Amino acid sequence: MTDTVLLNEENNIATITLNRPDQLNSMNLELLESLAERLKEVKESSSQVVVLTGAGKAFSAGGDVKMMLQSSDPKDFEKVMSLIKEVITTFYQLPKITISALNGATAGLGLSLALASDYVIAQQDAKIAMNFIGIGLIPDGGGHFFMEQRVGTVKAKHMIWEGQMIQGEQALKLGLVDHIVEGELDKTVNQYTSKLTNSPLLAMIETKNIYANQNISKLEAILEAETKGQLKMRQSKDHQEGVQAFLDKRNPVFKGE
Repeated sequence: MTDTVLLNEENNIATITLNRPDQLNSMNLELLESLAERLKEVKESSSQVVVLTGAGKAFSAGGDVKMMLQSSDPKDFEKVMSLIKEVITTFYQLPKITISALNGATAGLGLSLALASDYVIAQQDAKIAMNFIGIGLIPDGGGHFFMEQRVGTVKAKHMIWEGQMIQGEQALKLGLVDHIVEGELDKTVNQYTSKLTNSPLLAMIETKNIYANQNISKLEAILEAETKGQLKMRQSKDHQEGVQAFLDKRNPVFKGE
C-alpha cells in the first residue's frame, strides 16, 4: 500500500486523505488503486462516518493529465476507467454517512468523486469546476449522474458544456455544495461529525441504503456510457488540440472534430 491515500480511524470516524499535494491530488493510477483499497477497508470497518479530503491546497484537481499522455494503450484506459467505476460505486454505496471536505481546487474527476458523498462542505474560496470540456472530453466518474442529481438535467448540461470555475458561494446557491466555510474547514467538519456521531446513525444509513439501492443501476449505466463516450472523445481532434493547448498554456482552438 502506498501513501498516496491516507486513512485514519478514530471515535467512529474514518478520515480518508488524498495525498499527492505536489500534484494537487490529481488522480493517477497509483492513487486510484490506493483509494480503492482504502475504501474497501473503510467498508468493513466499524466507523459509521467517513470524511474525504485532500492534503495541501486542493481536494483534487481531477485526473492526472500526465498519466493520459504517457500511454495511449487501450488496456491502460480500460484499467483506469474500471478503477474509477469501482471507486465511485463503492464510495456512493458505503453503508456510512460520508462527507467531502473541499479544501481548495476541486475539478473534473475530483468533483465527480466529491459529489458522490452525502454532504459536501467547501471553503468559501474553493475553486470548483466540471471542466472536462477544456480538453475536449466529457465528465467521467459518474459526473453526469451526480450533476443531474444536484442541479437538474438542463443546468447540468450547461455547466458541463461551459466548464466554468466557480467558488463556494455560487456553488452553494446552485446546490453543488451543502455548506461553505469562511474560516477553518476542519472546525466545521468536526462540528458535522460531532453532530452525526450523536445522531441515530443506523436509521440515517438505512435511508441512504434505500436511495442508493434504487439509484445504483442508473449510476452504473451512466459510468458505462461515460467510458464509451470518453474513449470516443480521446480519439477526437478536439481532444488532441485541448491537450496540446494545455501543454502550451494557451487557449484551445476547437473545430468540432
